[in-house]
Order: sequence, then C-alpha cells, then structure tokens
Amino acid sequence: MKYRICAVLVVMLCWCCKEKPITTNTSTKDSISTKILKVDSLLIEDVNEVPEKVVPSLDTLPDTLFIRLADYSDGFAYDMRYATENNFLKAKVYDCAECYTRVKTAKALLTANTEFNKSGVKIKFYDCYRPNSVQYKMWEIVPNPQYVANPVKGSIHNKGGAVDITLVTLDGEELDMGTDFDFFGKRAYHDNFDLPQEILDNRKLLKETMEKFGFWSTRTEWWHYNLKGAAKDPIANFKWDCDEV
Repeated sequence: MKYRICAVLVVMLCWCCKEKPITTNTSTKDSISTKILKVDSLLIEDVNEVPEKVVPSLDTLPDTLFIRLADYSDGFAYDMRYATENNFLKAKVYDCAECYTRVKTAKALLTANTEFNKSGVKIKFYDCYRPNSVQYKMWEIVPNPQYVANPVKGSIHNKGGAVDITLVTLDGEELDMGTDFDFFGKRAYHDNFDLPQEILDNRKLLKETMEKFGFWSTRTEWWHYNLKGAAKDPIANFKWDCDEV
C-alpha cells in the first residue's frame, strides 16, 4: 500500500510539472515577417537608388568656366533652334539641344530672370554658347558676315557671353516681339518704332531688364544680348557630351 501511494504521488508530480506546449502567435509571426520584408525592401531600394548629381555652387566656380544653365535653375524655357532645322540655315548644326554659358554669364541671367518673374514672365533661350566648330558649320552654309560671324574672328556666342532670347509667360506663352527669331529685316530692329504698342512694350521690358543686369543689345536683332566685357574672352570650342546631359 505504501508503495502504491508513492507511485501515485510520483505520477501526479510528473503531470503537474509537464511543460506546456509552446503556442505560436500567428499575428506576431506575420508582423515579424512583414518587418523583415520591409527592411529587405528598403535595403534593395537603397542599393539601386541612383545618386543625385552634385552641382557645385556658382560662387565656388571661376567666372570663365562653362556650365549647363539647366543645372542651376528650372525657371527658364528653351527652344534651341540650331539643334533643329527650324532656323534660317534650314540645317541642324548642334548634335543635341543644350544651353551652356560661362559662369559669369549664368549669374547675370539668373538675376535678370528673377527680375522678369516679378512681371510674370521668364527668359526663353534660342541659342547660348556656340562652339567655334559650329560657327564654321554655319559659315559654310551662309558665308555672309551680315548674318553669320566669320569663325576666324568668332562671335561672342563662341566666347560664352552671348544669348539669343525672348520672353514667355510663366505658363510658357510667348510674348509678341513682332518677328520670329533670326528674322533679318527692319521689323526686327530695336529702333523701329513703327510697330503696335504691345510689341514695343514687350521689347522694352526685355531690353531694359537685360541692360539693367549687365547686357547690351544689338540694334538689328531684338533677341540678341551680349554680356558686357565678354568680347574680351577667348574663342572656345568646348563641346558638351550629349550622352551625359
């Protein structure tokens, strides 16, 4: 009898001390899995992320360096005509449409554009810096100094200090300047006042603002502006890589 009682006690103790089965919390498991997936996803995105292009401040660059204007502002408009056949040459002479200038020209254009914005307009570019090799192409097509600068002497476009521009509204609508870009005739002259008042006002806004920020105009071309002092800069043949811009 004594041995039976001991046996019963041993069985009861074993039953009481028996480890309970571990239960798995499904929601917790799913939560952990989800977190792992999210972490993996973030890691994958970080690995595949393309680093942003680092653009140095204009204030840290030498004034004579060439820069791509679009890298420093998205507040301009562009219609780079010589990268198309829609120009007086009827030929494409640029491999791709880009607007480069020297740093000092870019600084003046940025401040001028800020001023234009106050009147609800912005600068639209037809042409900017032009490699001297392109000047030679233009001269071969139209060897007339009345329309194309002799590439031997070069133009201020070849020096990174000239731009051909017009004005558009902030929504992109062109202001009426009386003629298209590269119209060679009296109607394009600054001193031709036999034009509707709206056109005269638009040209006045363009001319006076550009002159205020260091540019001078060409009498026979309402669109052409040169930065003061740029004529002294050397002719350049820097070419941008169309695969990188």
